[in-house]
Amino acid sequence: MTKTKEHVEDTCQLVYQCRLPLSTRTANHLADLLRRHLKAIRSRWRILSPGKIAVIVLAVLRHDQRLADMAGGNDVSESTVRRWRDELITLLAAQAPRLDRALKKITEQGGEVVLIDGTLIPTQRRTGKADRRNYSGKHHHHGLHFLALTDERGRLIWISAARPGRTHDNTAARHDHILAHLRAAGLGALADLGFRGLDNDVRDPVIVTGFHASRTHKLTPVQKTAHRVPAVGRAPVEHGFAHLKNWRILTKLRTDPARATRLLRALLVLTSLEVNR
Repeated sequence: MTKTKEHVEDTCQLVYQCRLPLSTRTANHLADLLRRHLKAIRSRWRILSPGKIAVIVLAVLRHDQRLADMAGGNDVSESTVRRWRDELITLLAAQAPRLDRALKKITEQGGEVVLIDGTLIPTQRRTGKADRRNYSGKHHHHGLHFLALTDERGRLIWISAARPGRTHDNTAARHDHILAHLRAAGLGALADLGFRGLDNDVRDPVIVTGFHASRTHKLTPVQKTAHRVPAVGRAPVEHGFAHLKNWRILTKLRTDPARATRLLRALLVLTSLEVNR
């Protein structure tokens, strides 16, 4: 038996560049936020500058880049990138507006109506009892449910806490006292039929949902005309969800569902920076 010696080429790390479709304003906001935090906790040193850390975290959130890949391309450990991501998400989530303050701001700007809707963020299947709780019969897959409010132009102003995927829109709205907050702010809301029954005040309704048709109950021509008004008016809310879901980390969440609320509120702040520039 003869042995042959084969020359194997030296292996090296291959790094590629990827365009990050975000404004400089967003990156600077995140970097400044980190600088203030480092000054507050008296942290004198990080292996990379705040600006570079901000770009890495934005790449993870926008493109759903794997932490190990970002770590290898920047000569740091995966745990370090994970710590940076969680740190900046916490700082951003703290800037997300509360429901009462968000509605008060709309009132001060002369707004009269907000748009409300619920959506589902897909997640990986979980083991045990949590698997059934996160399954949405409406969407036929697992996920986390949350509510969002936008102004009349479809700009996101508030996001609720993430809840199990089987949660109904009305249940989430009652838990967050949406109706009481709207009445206190003197605002109305346009919603889809999923919120039907949330506001039973016939004389002075706050939440308008349109009319529901069934096999035995057909809508009259007047009801059909009235039904189109909230349907057309609430269309911009879908644009708000579209802007939020541009962050590809929401394509299929792999994070702990308990941390999903902070992630969603952090992305709300980043989305507002991008849309309202």
